[in-house]
Amino acid sequence: MDLLKKRILEDGTVIGNDILKVDSFLNHQIDVSLANEMGKDIYAHFKDSKITKVLTIEASGIGLACLAAQYFNCNVVYAKKSKTRQLTDDLYTSKVHSFTHGDDNIIRVSKKHIDSSDTVLILDDFLASGEAVRGLIDVVNQAGAKLAGVAIAIEKGFQGGGDELRAKGIDVYSLAIVNKMDENGIQFGN
Repeated sequence: MDLLKKRILEDGTVIGNDILKVDSFLNHQIDVSLANEMGKDIYAHFKDSKITKVLTIEASGIGLACLAAQYFNCNVVYAKKSKTRQLTDDLYTSKVHSFTHGDDNIIRVSKKHIDSSDTVLILDDFLASGEAVRGLIDVVNQAGAKLAGVAIAIEKGFQGGGDELRAKGIDVYSLAIVNKMDENGIQFGN
């Protein structure tokens, strides 16, 4: 998506050679107009999939998931990273390693929000090694739901998660794929 790539080049900051900071428009402050266009683009790709739920993980994927879900006319479910008193023991859980934070989390989704009648689109802001997406796929499988595919705002192609998922036959649709980034700039792929 050219609009997103342009914004990454204008406002993104590369830290080292594996962190892309886009907090001014995607995952701390959200440019709603841009996110809305991203949601439309995601809908255009998956519009024939009969999606009944968009599944993401807290917190950075929630905004984009909501904007995309409006076009599918469905609800957003987000996996929680911490157990709260509102969550019962009737949960799907999966262990997920966070590349950004460098730690492991148990994600939780109430069984009353996803079931075998659902067709689920997984959506997240970043795809690196694929840990978060694999955890969300595990939740979809536990529910007996159908996985329509995975939508990603920014895929770090050089970390291999997208390629691994595609090799398994999963429809991974990334709006921007970064093949390389360092102090000299950002190179996008297809």
